Amino acid sequence: MNGSRNPSPSALTPASQHVCGIVPPWLLERIAELDSPQMARAANAARYSLLATRPYRFPEPGAEPRTVTGSVPAVRAGDAVPGPPERSIFDAERTETLPGVLVRSEGEPTTSDDAVTAAYDGLGDTHALFAEAFGRDSIDGRGLPLLATVHYGDDYDNAFWNGERMVFGDGDGEVFRNFTSSLSVIGHELAHGVTQYTANLAYEGQSGALNEHVSDVFGALVEQHARGQDAANASWLIGEGLFTDEVEGNALRSMLAPGTAYDDDVLGRDPQPAHLDDYIETTDDNGGVHLNSGIPNRAFATLAVALGGNAWERAGQIWYDTLTSGLSDRTDFATFAAATITAAAKRFGDASPEVRAVSEAWTLVGIAPAR
Repeated sequence: MNGSRNPSPSALTPASQHVCGIVPPWLLERIAELDSPQMARAANAARYSLLATRPYRFPEPGAEPRTVTGSVPAVRAGDAVPGPPERSIFDAERTETLPGVLVRSEGEPTTSDDAVTAAYDGLGDTHALFAEAFGRDSIDGRGLPLLATVHYGDDYDNAFWNGERMVFGDGDGEVFRNFTSSLSVIGHELAHGVTQYTANLAYEGQSGALNEHVSDVFGALVEQHARGQDAANASWLIGEGLFTDEVEGNALRSMLAPGTAYDDDVLGRDPQPAHLDDYIETTDDNGGVHLNSGIPNRAFATLAVALGGNAWERAGQIWYDTLTSGLSDRTDFATFAAATITAAAKRFGDASPEVRAVSEAWTLVGIAPAR
């Protein structure tokens, strides 16, 4: 990547103040630079999308997440057993006003709006994974209502978690479809909320790449769990279905084969590294959080396939145990790797095949667990 346009290290934004979007800024920047009349709508949408989320940031460190009063149920006190989801879907009506107009609440019938239906169902699928696989009661573990806003902005090319809700753009129609069209995207963004309430990994450098990695892991698992797919039959793609037919690519990222998700004349080639030797040192993208997440992504996907069966049952359980084990917000790759081995040993035994497989997965990508 061209470092001449990167901000200084001091410009990196803490996780507590950063909107976590599924489309990395460098990809939007590339689209924004297009000067072809045939791609004018996409270029304009990308320029707009780079600016549109700036007013929306995570709460300050130590602050309680903001809530929308009077429109959603209160958070339940800690339940011994996860309760049902409490979903509320809003429509921004192509404006940047949040939350928008409430259009569907929990238990209400399907509307004629496909984006509303997809968001409602995707929030339910995410709740189901965390409740059924990990015994977690919603995003915060205490029954937090799940909020989403659709039709955000005018041809907005992203979806993001802003510390309190999911927000979906409609895409520009030339490069990106509606951002509710990919279940892995919905799961990915809500998983940023789980990280926010657990390890709260700082959104820069290696801890930021781990933040993105964890969201990719659980985004993939939400999709697999909903579809009943085992690790061997899953695509391991994040954002599959987001690109229009005009784009030469399958998804935004490939967990199993980072760097292969797309190779397009307009977008270029997927730049994610798959090994620590190729780690990208940059101050762009908050220190390469969407780039370098490919390294631990490959470790996890390889582990899940090696273990076989449903990925959420062993590999996913190890990662969930790790995320909720009291990690520092500045955890780096080596420390995270060591924590996964500890988690595997605690759950499956020191001499278990799971511990050996976790160690081998990290070796594959060049990461030596911290001692």
